[in-house]
Amino acid sequence: MQTGGTSGSVRKGVAAAACGVLLLSLSACGGSGGGSGSKGDGGSAGKAGGAEARTVDLKRIPDVGDRLYKQIPANSRQVVAVYGEGKDSADSTVVLYTKHGATWDRTRTWKGHNGKKGWTTDHHEGDKRSPVGVFTLSDAGGVLADPGARLPYTRSASFQAPHYWAKSHWHDFDYVIAIDYNRVKGTSPNDPTRPEGQSKGGSIWLHMDHGSGTSACVSLSESGMNYLLRTLDPDRHPVVVMGDKAELKA
Repeated sequence: MQTGGTSGSVRKGVAAAACGVLLLSLSACGGSGGGSGSKGDGGSAGKAGGAEARTVDLKRIPDVGDRLYKQIPANSRQVVAVYGEGKDSADSTVVLYTKHGATWDRTRTWKGHNGKKGWTTDHHEGDKRSPVGVFTLSDAGGVLADPGARLPYTRSASFQAPHYWAKSHWHDFDYVIAIDYNRVKGTSPNDPTRPEGQSKGGSIWLHMDHGSGTSACVSLSESGMNYLLRTLDPDRHPVVVMGDKAELKA
């Protein structure tokens, strides 16, 4: 794993870690034992490109029930909705919605992946399931230079996935957006601090797709990540609403 110095728009004091974890004791994307790129995870980069899917003047976010819809902050004008195919499925669809006035527009959609074992409403370290819920999106970063992100962006070689992972995973963290689950907002995505404790997991990110499930993160194409980085705006208070379709509709 690379532990090189930082460059670009880098916060001081960022821990040298990949996908928000300590180099020796933890792992990437909310799990232990190799994170999203452990040996044998395999999978080649899928055809997860984005597509225009514009639908305008929606009264609310489609297929999101009152329980979660009411958790979207009133001032949020950008929502990334992650629709998981099923409770135990690693396949999902990622959709960006933008609010204009009192209505929402479906702006763009991508194929993606979530935790290898699906979804959970009670995420714990190493369960290989993505947490269901509504979470703010505050910070971004990655191995690559800032592509013009509106969110605060930390560039560091410490994001580099270790090369003992399958080669298909080496670019997972070229671009990342931290999902504010059990983390300190306003810090680099690879800050390992977990306010609710280690057992609740953490280091849950949006990151680049390798064609199969993750340890708990949500992944989508490089073009999708680039688009979100250049589009998500702190002034619009972006959030992610994520879960399997049944939980989202509850």
